[in-house]
Amino acid sequence: MPRIALLTYSTRPRGGVVHTLSLADALVRRGVEVDVWTLGRGGDTAFFRPVDDRVGIRVVDFPPQDDESVGDRIVRSIAVLRAGFNPDAYDLVHAQDCISANAVDRCIRTVHHLDTFSTPELVACHERAIVRPYAHLCVSAAVAAEVQQGWGITPTVIPNGVDAARFAAAAGLSAAEDREIWRRRYGDYVLAVGGIEPRKGSLDLLEAFALLRRDRPELQLVFAGGETLFDYRDYRARFDARAAELGVTPQVLGPVPHDELPALVAAAGALAFVSTKEGFGLAPMEALAAGVPVVARDLPVLREVFDGAVRFAADPPSIAAALADALDRPDAGLRAAGEQLADRHSWDDAAARHLEFYRTLTSALRNRVARATP
Repeated sequence: MPRIALLTYSTRPRGGVVHTLSLADALVRRGVEVDVWTLGRGGDTAFFRPVDDRVGIRVVDFPPQDDESVGDRIVRSIAVLRAGFNPDAYDLVHAQDCISANAVDRCIRTVHHLDTFSTPELVACHERAIVRPYAHLCVSAAVAAEVQQGWGITPTVIPNGVDAARFAAAAGLSAAEDREIWRRRYGDYVLAVGGIEPRKGSLDLLEAFALLRRDRPELQLVFAGGETLFDYRDYRARFDARAAELGVTPQVLGPVPHDELPALVAAAGALAFVSTKEGFGLAPMEALAAGVPVVARDLPVLREVFDGAVRFAADPPSIAAALADALDRPDAGLRAAGEQLADRHSWDDAAARHLEFYRTLTSALRNRVARATP
C-alpha cells in the first residue's frame, strides 16, 4: 500500500476540506497509511471535526498578519505550507486545491471546480495548480470537460461521497428534539449552506426570498457556513444594503458546529443551492439524505449530479417559484429519489476508486523506472 499525503488549505469547514477528511477516513478504513496536511489559521491546531485516529494530522502554523492583501496571503500560504511539508516521506502527494498544489513540485490534483479571478496572485495560483500536477481528478464529468476544453487535460472522474446515514439519522424520530431546537429558534426557514459570497449566488437568493416572503411573511432565510480566505466585504455590504431595501433580515450563523449541522439541515423547509459555479454539491446531497427538498441553480454540473431529485431554477423569480413549490409539496415524487441518490454516493466507494487510481499511477511509475534502468 502506498503512503499518501492529502493536502488542503484550511482546518475549517469548506467543501474541499470536508472532501479531504472524508476521503482520509475512508482510505484508512481500507488499511492505507494517510496523513492530512493543512495550514492552521488563527491558532487552529486541529480540524473542525474529529478525524479517524489512524489518520495523521499535520497542521502547519499560519500566523495572521495585519493589513495583508488577498494576493499576499495566497503567496504566503503557499510558502508556509511548502516550508512545513516534507514530500519525500510519501509515495503519493494528493493536493485538493490551488494553494496546496502550488506548495509542492509534484502531485496529483483534484480540481473540484474552476473559478475566475482578477487578483494576479490568484490567477497564477489557479493556472499552475492545473498545469503542473502530473495527474488529475475531478468530482464531476462537467468539471472534467471544462478542464479538457481549457487545458487539453483529461482528468479521471471520481464523484464525492456523502455521509448519508448521519443526515438521515437527523431526520429520524430519535433526533426530533434536536430539530425542534432550530425550529424554536427560527420557525419555518429556508437554509443556504456556504456563506454569503458571489459564487454562492447569495444576492440572487436574497431577491428570490423577498418574492417568496410576500405570501409567507413568517418565513426565515438562514445562512450557515462561510469560512473563506477571500475578502468578500464589498459583496457583503451590497448584500446587507439590498436586504435592508427589501425588508429582509437573514439569519447569518457563520460556521455551525459539526455535530449540530445535521439537525439544522433536517429542520429546514427547503435547502437553496443557487451557486453560479460548483464542482459537485455536497450540501444538497446531505439535504437529500435528510429528506429535505432542494432547489438548485440550473447548471450542467448540478444537472449531471442531481437531475430527477431536485428542483432547478435559473433566476430570482424561478428560484422563488421553485422554493414555494418545495415548501408546499415537500415530497412531489422527489424525496425517495433524493434519498436513494444520497445512498448511492458512499465515501467507501469513492476511496476504493481513489485507491485503484493511485495503484495505476504507482504501477505506471514502476514501469517507467524499469524501462529507464540499464
